[in-house]
Amino acid sequence: MSAKTTTKSTKKPRKKKKTDTSIKPHIAKISVNIGVGEAGEKLTKSQKVLKSITGQQPVETLSRTTNKDWGLRKRMPIGCKVTLRKKAAEHFLIQALKTRDNRIADYSFDDQGNFSLGIPDHTLFEGQKYDPDIGIFGMDISVTMEKKGFRIKHRRINPRKIPQRHQVTREETIEFVKQKFNAEVV
Repeated sequence: MSAKTTTKSTKKPRKKKKTDTSIKPHIAKISVNIGVGEAGEKLTKSQKVLKSITGQQPVETLSRTTNKDWGLRKRMPIGCKVTLRKKAAEHFLIQALKTRDNRIADYSFDDQGNFSLGIPDHTLFEGQKYDPDIGIFGMDISVTMEKKGFRIKHRRINPRKIPQRHQVTREETIEFVKQKFNAEVV
């Protein structure tokens, strides 16, 4: 018969799971929109303003429905927009925040981590001057936030849903804006 021998266990203690700090939110795109409500000369002027501020050629936005009270027909041009990505998006957001004294209202952030803000006057941007021939145009700015790996949602082959733990939250975006752009959320 064999005697019982006691041996020490050589198992290592389990490590606690770490949260992946390399997955931080970033700006996926910024959409800048000027709505004028009609086609013609006013729309052409708004396109010039948008091109001078962003440096990109704007695209016309078309109405989706007919509304006789407002004088709109379906597919009638009623505004223009530009989509900015990467470095151009960050540079534009810095300029837009300067026009608002680096302040964003807390109700501007949604639950998916995106946020929007409005600029009432395009002449508030650096280098823009009032021109009586053009007038004054306001604009809406929408910022879409993502984390690395969001491509699986948009890919053509085998698209999948983004898991809950990987989605951008409102708090993450607020912290990102405070750290990256020194913005004050009020």
